Amino acid sequence: MEWSDLSEEISLELPSRDVIFPEFQKATFTTKMKALEGKKVVITGYLLVLEGEQSKYLLSQNPMASCFFCGNGGPETVLDLQFAQEHSFEMDDLLSVEGILHLNENDQELCYYRLENANGLRFE
Repeated sequence: MEWSDLSEEISLELPSRDVIFPEFQKATFTTKMKALEGKKVVITGYLLVLEGEQSKYLLSQNPMASCFFCGNGGPETVLDLQFAQEHSFEMDDLLSVEGILHLNENDQELCYYRLENANGLRFE
């Protein structure tokens, strides 16, 4: 799967006034993308590590210095990662990641795309 697939196979609509996070836009996925729901996919990107009580991992089309949160690209340029096991990856490692794709149309606390049971391979 390519990052262009993620941006071309989604449309976002402006939220109503009663949503918790007004910057969250409801997602509508194409039939092509919905066919990948629950399927194993592979994508290459940069690891972003968000820290808090628990570490949260994202895969980004761009490294941290130019990622979505810094204004380069839209929310379709990052996806949530849930690794299958412990790993030694670090911020901005370029990874090829395989996992089960899940789509998010409504949950304002998650990215539009999520890879579960993910395993990564670092590019040297």
